[in-house]
Amino acid sequence: MKEIILGLLQDKKYNQLKDVLNYVAPQDLAGFIQDEEHTDLEPYMLVLFRLLSKETAAEVFVELDTEHQEELIKSYTDAELRGILDEMYLDDTVDIVEEMPASVVKRILKVADPAMRQQINDMLKYSKDSVGSIMTVEYVSLKKTMTVAEAFDRIRSNGVDKETIYTCYVLDGGRRPEGIVTAREMLLADPSTPISELMNENVISVRTDQDREEAVNIFRKYGFLALPVLDSEGRMVGIVTMDDAMNVLEAENTEDIEKMAAITPSEKPYLHTGVFSTWLQRIPWLFLLMISGTFTGMIISSFEEKLSVLVCLTAFIPMLMDTGGNSGSQSSVSVIRGLALGDVTFKDFFRVLWKEIRVALLCGVSLAAVAFVKVIVIDGLLMKTTGVDWQVALVVAVSLCVTVIVAKTVGCTLPLLAKKLGFDPAIMASPFITTIVDALALLAYFFFATSILSARFI
Repeated sequence: MKEIILGLLQDKKYNQLKDVLNYVAPQDLAGFIQDEEHTDLEPYMLVLFRLLSKETAAEVFVELDTEHQEELIKSYTDAELRGILDEMYLDDTVDIVEEMPASVVKRILKVADPAMRQQINDMLKYSKDSVGSIMTVEYVSLKKTMTVAEAFDRIRSNGVDKETIYTCYVLDGGRRPEGIVTAREMLLADPSTPISELMNENVISVRTDQDREEAVNIFRKYGFLALPVLDSEGRMVGIVTMDDAMNVLEAENTEDIEKMAAITPSEKPYLHTGVFSTWLQRIPWLFLLMISGTFTGMIISSFEEKLSVLVCLTAFIPMLMDTGGNSGSQSSVSVIRGLALGDVTFKDFFRVLWKEIRVALLCGVSLAAVAFVKVIVIDGLLMKTTGVDWQVALVVAVSLCVTVIVAKTVGCTLPLLAKKLGFDPAIMASPFITTIVDALALLAYFFFATSILSARFI
């Protein structure tokens, strides 16, 4: 399809191209323009947009990345830009304004009509992570005194520019929600039926100042298509739609993954982030982890004399530290995911801790048994490593068991404590937990070595 569009553009067969574009989804057209490997359509982007209807052009525009949007805005006349803005939903316009340079934002606000400009400014006041920042003010409101026929008349006259007309909200004179009714319920009812008889009075809503992740959790729990948003006085000011919730979910998951990997989150896609920006995202955490890693070096240095007497103990340090880090990561990731989904809260602290301790005991004993046999058979009998005997195997096995228990305890408690203190639990994932567990594993290892093998160090 892309080759056909490109050929018609190059041959200037615009009438035929208009017909072809009717069969291309806006998302696909945006993908053709942004194709990193084949940028053939980029030089024709402005021409292509001028051939699209205003509605389709707005849909394609929203799907483009920030760089292409900025390029189009700079190329548009004021009239063309105003036409695009008029066809876009307000929440999409606000998202674009938040990402654009000041000069571009100034132009957008200049061409917008006063009412839209005021709405944009009002929505920009909300915190970036709040529900208010992702809501749209375009929804259908009804009165409970209306009949079904009157409700449909209102939808026909006002629903053209609304983001959804399937779910309608019944409001009182003070714009406080009294109920919810769907288009399906009205279609199946008699036209003379009052809305008050059809509406569901159990209105589940969110406030503008709530965290946007809370709205996503409500969508996940109830399967809504839209969610009403109320201000501090209980008045309805907008809705959050399913597509906005999915965008938040994707962004939050990406942010959590980056934090769990010790990377400062970025809103730009990987290929659109420069080398210097990527360096800035990663280097602070690497410095911090490098410095914190010196503690393990200090512990090893303090035991250096004993290690020189029984060198074989050194060979088991990597296995011990890796197993501890992996064990802690398993627990932390499970708890972090539970916190993100709302399955786990701080009040479940002792339930989580008790469960992880039991799991840690099972894992620790299993790994210790295998490690004991491995040290005796592989290191002692097959590889004939000097100094390896059943006592060394016991030190490794006991240390491994204790390390796994400690690692899983630390791994499950740190994210819960971080959440309680108001921090993102994701920052307490693999890198930090691994660093802490490494130090604790070495302390346990050298403690048991000193206790069990004390006669050899004299």
